Amino acid sequence: MIHTLSVRTNHRTEMVELTGQIQELVRLSGVTEGVCHIFQAHTTAGLTINENADPSVQADILMVLNRIISEKEAYRHLEGNSPAHIKASLMGAQLTVLVSHGSLVLGAWQGVFLCEFDGPRTRKVHIKIMAG
Repeated sequence: MIHTLSVRTNHRTEMVELTGQIQELVRLSGVTEGVCHIFQAHTTAGLTINENADPSVQADILMVLNRIISEKEAYRHLEGNSPAHIKASLMGAQLTVLVSHGSLVLGAWQGVFLCEFDGPRTRKVHIKIMAG
C-alpha cells in the first residue's frame, strides 16, 4: 500500500518536517524490520534528511541555496521558477530510510524534510513501507 501525505506549504522556500507523520505511518503498518521509501512527484520541491533540533540549520540551508542559485540569472525557462527546478534537482525527489524495531532508523538529530522551492503550494508525498 502507498500512503500519500498532503503537505500545504506557506512560503516561497521552506523546509517542512515530516518525520512524525512518516513515523506514525510506519507504526500503523506493523512493519518491524524493513524499509520506508519516500517519494515526491514535483519538479520544484525536494526531500532531504537533516538536523531537526535547531531550525536555524534549515534557515542556513535555504540561505545558501538562495545565494548560490540566483533568481537573477538569464534562465531560458521563462516561467520564473528555474531556480526552484535547480534546487529540487540538488535535493532529490526520493529517500529510503531503514525501519528497525518498528521505527525509522535516524540519528538523534535527524529528521525528514520536504523542501519547498516554489511555494506556497500543496505538495503530495508518497510513502511505501516494506517488510524485509
